[in-house]
Amino acid sequence: MTSPETGPAIGTKVVHRRYVPYSHAHYAGNLVDGAYSLGLFGDVATEMCILTDGDEGLFASYDDVQFKAPVRAGDVLEITCELVKAGTRSRVMEFAVYVVARGAATEARPGAAEILAEPVLATSARGTVVVP
Repeated sequence: MTSPETGPAIGTKVVHRRYVPYSHAHYAGNLVDGAYSLGLFGDVATEMCILTDGDEGLFASYDDVQFKAPVRAGDVLEITCELVKAGTRSRVMEFAVYVVARGAATEARPGAAEILAEPVLATSARGTVVVP
């Protein structure tokens, strides 16, 4: 993913999937706070930095963070990260959290869940990390 001549490859992508445990519900309706998505962005950014630079890197900033749809306990999330710009030490990445499955509990089936026909974009952001 990195070449000594050209640096990290723009367009490199990292994807994680994560189940949101009920212990993370923070608000009524089993809503999870927005910081949960930002923590997941940190996880995919860390993998991206390891992949492209062999180092975990450090977050410098987020910009244009948008919370577009709720994230709830019982959701299965897909978190994506794409490298969009690489400086000498800085890496700019675009992030997204998609809800791909949602809990659908009933009294008869408290563990019921369903895969969504179309993923729902819950959170998006752009961020900058620095590497040594």
